[in-house]
This record gives sequence, structure tokens and C-alpha cells, in this order.
Amino acid sequence: MRKYSLFAVAALFLAAFVAHAQRFQRPAPAWAHAAWMNQSLSAGERADLVLKQMTLDEKIGMIHGEGMAGWGQPNAFAYLGNGGAGFTLGVDRLGIPIIQMSDAAYGVRSSAMNGRYSTALPSNLGASSSWDTDAACEYGALIGRELRAQGYNMTLGGGVNITREPRNGRTFEYQGEDPILAGTLVGNRIRCEQAQHVIGDIKHYAVNDQESGRNEVNAIISKRALQETDLMAFHIGIEIGNPQAVMCSYNAINGDFACENKYTLTDVLRKQWGFKGFVLSDWGGTHSTEKASAAGLDNEEPGQVFYGEAYKQAVESGKIPMSELDEHVRRILRAEFAAGLVDHPVHKSVVDVFGDLAIARHIEEQSIVLLRNEHHQLPLNASAVKTIAVIGDHADSGMLSGGGSAQVDPPGHHQARWGEHVWFPTSPLKAIQAMAPNAQVSFDAGSDPQAAATLAAKADVALVFVNQWTSEGMDLNDLTLANNQDGLVEAVAKANPHTVVVVESGTVVTMPWVDQVSGIVEAWYAGSDGAAALANVLFGKVNPSAKLTVTFPLSVADLPHPTLVKPPAHSEGAAPVQRHVLTSPTFSVNYDEGIEVGYKWYDAQKKPVLFPFGYGLSYTTYSYSGLKVTPGAKPTVSFTVKNTGSRAGVEIAEVYAALPPSANEPPKRLVGWSRVTLNPGESKQVTVSIDPMYLSIFDEASNVFKLVPGSYGFMVGGSSQSLPLHKSVTLE
Repeated sequence: MRKYSLFAVAALFLAAFVAHAQRFQRPAPAWAHAAWMNQSLSAGERADLVLKQMTLDEKIGMIHGEGMAGWGQPNAFAYLGNGGAGFTLGVDRLGIPIIQMSDAAYGVRSSAMNGRYSTALPSNLGASSSWDTDAACEYGALIGRELRAQGYNMTLGGGVNITREPRNGRTFEYQGEDPILAGTLVGNRIRCEQAQHVIGDIKHYAVNDQESGRNEVNAIISKRALQETDLMAFHIGIEIGNPQAVMCSYNAINGDFACENKYTLTDVLRKQWGFKGFVLSDWGGTHSTEKASAAGLDNEEPGQVFYGEAYKQAVESGKIPMSELDEHVRRILRAEFAAGLVDHPVHKSVVDVFGDLAIARHIEEQSIVLLRNEHHQLPLNASAVKTIAVIGDHADSGMLSGGGSAQVDPPGHHQARWGEHVWFPTSPLKAIQAMAPNAQVSFDAGSDPQAAATLAAKADVALVFVNQWTSEGMDLNDLTLANNQDGLVEAVAKANPHTVVVVESGTVVTMPWVDQVSGIVEAWYAGSDGAAALANVLFGKVNPSAKLTVTFPLSVADLPHPTLVKPPAHSEGAAPVQRHVLTSPTFSVNYDEGIEVGYKWYDAQKKPVLFPFGYGLSYTTYSYSGLKVTPGAKPTVSFTVKNTGSRAGVEIAEVYAALPPSANEPPKRLVGWSRVTLNPGESKQVTVSIDPMYLSIFDEASNVFKLVPGSYGFMVGGSSQSLPLHKSVTLE
């Protein structure tokens, strides 16, 4: 009886407490029932209603950032920040939230600053090797959820600059060298990221192909080449992902800085593509007030050098019409409504650590590319192998990640410093030991190649881990592995013919030892649970299916620009600059290779390569047959793929097209692909629909893409250099 009395008392107490609390509950704000809170209206209509209520100062407050920690600008609103890359003020009295921004290329940055956890996904270049739109969606959704959990409502990820210059220190942040593949993947990432009610961003618009002198370099490129390469990736990404933000880049394009370039920001982005979101500058990438505003820049980041008091004075003096300011603000407001920031406010929460680790591991398993497998060295047989030598820097404790603004802080780690090499605590040695518990697994850091070779000579198999660190703010001098890692591989391979090399890199590397080893695995920057994913591939629990989205050249001498063009001696160093007040670029890079980017360059120049675009091995084999091409408004290509091996697997079937000679194009271009899951002996018919734009060329005279009439050759196979099926058809 006493127990029930206690429950009754507790219930009465709780009811009284709730009633008391409700008496002091803050009444609903006035804007809660405002017309713009009507969710049945379009995002544009809601933005227009808010805009009519705003003061001049409130409008100015929305078109610039409020700084970021360490940027060095005084900021009266710093207390409102969330510790990220910066933020833009909202209008609290009207129910418009602050836009809290975070870098999030492959995971949410600076989590250590907030005492939080972030999952590191495989690098974007690595993940692109899956050619998987579903995986791209998972990638974006995970980042969107973790952004909201940490209190952010805008991502600064979404990099899609194509790999025109593989020494670029940010190559790992992007999606490879083909604009159709890159744009499709980043679009699906953004689509699912933004579905989490965060503003999606696509960057760096455009032709931001090197870090050396990035603030003052002028990219010289024809309109046709620009439209068919770099801009095509952005166009496709925007069409699929519908991002609410585009970040303009540091560099100039044909003489005008990207953040005040009327051709790219207005003529192409808004008029040709119909983009309705807002454009924000890269950090410190704004160079003017009136010119940038007229060209289409909506928001200066991270501060208010040009879009603060200077902008207000320009409006008050009539140099900038109020209608121009209103359009900038309208775009930002519309983005907040369209992405759901107003209707779905952020509330900090706890990240699903184990669930997100499983996603990161799964994506990495699909991203690891098997480049060489002589005499079926892989997969390793855990029950048969007796001794394994694990060799290489940090192979006992962690796996490398990319640096700069993309850097994700590993668990229990301090916030990464600029230029610091960060290794995620995912141990290849431990994962290998767990996979082969009965084998003797020994480790050597590889600092002494001869000592490593001595260890390798005693083992059944030697696994050599090599790495290449890349980062924002720097470019590689060449594509050679640093610190005599080539010498390490050669010494181990000489001592043990069963040597497998695992490459952790942010871009392509040269391999003078390629013919001396029995296996090569490209693991990229593998993310928070990369070691488990790698072990699953090495021991055959996962059949590798990934294929390269960048060409591995034999040497830098084969690149379109063997010598990297660098800035004048007075230019900034590797660290990011806070602000540039240059009114014009100081040096130029002439992209005279034009439309011949990546595999198109090597094809056109008839240059042999180390590993071609689209290449990747499997533990099974596939055959192709029965090619049919159906012309029409949207041509279709049909064929059969058969698993001719003894293991289930996924084949990435690639479709290329050769345009008529009058088009004056490289020998072929990727126009479609399909991921085909097959059991041993199973066959499937595959049909790929081809977007007519992917078969078109950009005509500068008419300023549109056109299909050149004539004979088109369609090719299908397992890589850009292995295309057993050919068929030509005439397209009008």
C-alpha cells in the first residue's frame, strides 16, 4: 500500500511541477504565426515576405560572415558562433536563424574544439572509386546528421574540382578527373546531405586546380574547354543535388577573380543553369565591393572587409542599388527556407558512433582499388599463412588522413594544427592479427630498409604500407613517395617475392617498383575504421570492386604541365592567408591542354600510363557480350555482363563514346556506367541511358551545347583501356 502511495505522491508532485513550469513558459514569439512561417508557400515566396520586414542593417548583416576563431578580425558577435569556420547572422525577431557553417569535406571539422566526436569517412577521391551513387548518398547523409548533432546547419564540403593537376594538395577532397562521374557523385552526396536540413554547398567554383599561389593565380582557359570540363562537373552536381550554396574560389578565371567573375557567377550559374541559391566567397576570397556585388557574389566570408560598412555606404550613396542588395539577401533567405533551416531548427545531440563507423567502413570497402595481383597473391588465406611481416610508417597504430580545412579530429585528439600529419587510430597491424589469429604477425616501422627486408625474408608474405600526405595550402613537387619509401619497397620485394604494397595517398603516386611486387592495393585516406575495411579486402571477406577515377601516370613528365607553375617569390607561403586585397592576379597558368583532361589527355597524346582511368581488379573475372545501341532523343546502350569466376562480385561496367571527327574531341569520353552485382556464373543484361549533353560539344558561337551529326562509336568494358565491345551508330 505504501508503494502505491509513493507513486501517487510522485505523480501529484510531477503534475504540480509541470503546471508551475507552464505558467512561466515563454509565450510563442510573434513571428511564430507570421505569414512567412506558412510551409505551404514556396521558399521564394517566404523569402520575399521576410525581406519586406528587414531593415538596412539587418540586410547588411546577412551578406557577410562574422569571422572564425583565429582569423584576427574583431567581432562583436563572436559569442554567437559554434566554433566552426564561421557564421552569418540571422534575424531573431523574424525567426530567421543564424547560419552556422562547418568545413566538412570528409567529416565534420574541429570537433575537438567543441569536445565532440566526428566520423572520418574515406577521402572523397577514395570514395569516388566506388562509382556508387548510393554510397555517395550515404556519405552525405552521415555528414548532414553529424553537422546537426554538433549544432551546425550548413556544410562547406561538396568539392568537385576535376583533377586537372594531380599534384594539387586538395585532390583528395574532390571526385576525380571525369566531369560526368564527378558531378554525378557530388550531386548525390549533396542531395542526401541537404535532406538532413542543412544547407548544401558545392565548391570551389571554378578551376581551382592548384594551391600554389591560389589567391593570385589566373587560370587561362577557353570557354569551350571550361564548359566541357570543370563547369560540366558543377552543372551536373547542381542539377542532381540542388545545393543552396555555391562557394566561389580564390583564383582568377581569364583575368577576373572567381568571386567577382560575371561570366561564371551570372552568365553561366544563374542565367544558363538557373541556380537559385546563394554564392559565398572562399575564406578571404573577396576582392571588391561594387564589382563583386554586380557580378553575383551574395556573401563575403569570413568577415566584412567589403560587404560590411563599405557595402552599406555604397548603398546609401547610390553606387549599389537597393534592389541589388535585396537580391543577395533574398537568395540567402530562400536558401534557409529551401533547406529547412527555419522549419527544422538544429538541436545538439549525440552522434551514432557505431552506426556511422559501420557506414565509413562499408564505403571504404567499396573504395579500395586492387591494382596488381600477380599469381593470385590476394586474398590471403588466414588458415594457411603462418607468418606475416607488416612493414611501414604507423602501420602498427593508425592510417593517414588529409590536412587543411578538411581535417577531421580523431577521437581523443587535440584540434589538428595546420600542417600536422594526423593518423586515425585504426591499426592495420591489429586488424591483420585479428583476421589471422593463428599466424605470427611481426611489425617493423620501415625506417631502415635493410632491417625491414630481413624481417620480410622470414615471412610467408610481406605487407608494406607506404603513404603520401597532402593538404590544402600546398602542392606536391612531384608524385614520388617521400622519405625513401620507394627504396623500402624495393628492398622488401627483393627479400620476399610475396610482397603486397598498401598505398595510403591523397592523389596518384609513381611506382618504380611496380613490376617487383606481387600485389598493390590503393587504400587512399581510409577514414575512421579503415583498417578493418582493408583487412576484409586483404583476406577476402570483401571482394574488391573499386575502380580508379584518376589516371596514374608513369611520371610527371607525362602530365600536361610537367613543371608546376608557381607564384612570384613575394607570394604567401603554404599557410592560408586571411585576406587578399589584390585587384588583379599576379601570374597565370595557361590550360592549353583544353578539353584533354586526365585519360582524355593520355589518349589524345598516345601516352602509356601506369594504371588507366576506370581500372581496378577483382578476385573474380567478368566477360562482356551482346552490345546493342538504340539511337533516339536519349540513346540507350545495352549489353550483357557475366561473372566468369568463382566468387560473387560487383563489376563496374563503363560506357564510352567516340564523337564524329568533326567534333574535334579526344578519342573517347565516359558517358555512362552501371554497377552490376553477379554471383559466380551469373549473367545480367545491362541498359545504360545516355544524356544527350554527354554526347555534345560546347559551341562558343551560339553559347550552347550541340550534338554534332554523324557516326558515334560506343565502347563498353571494364576500364578506359579495356573495352571489348564496340558499335557505331549515326546520330542526327
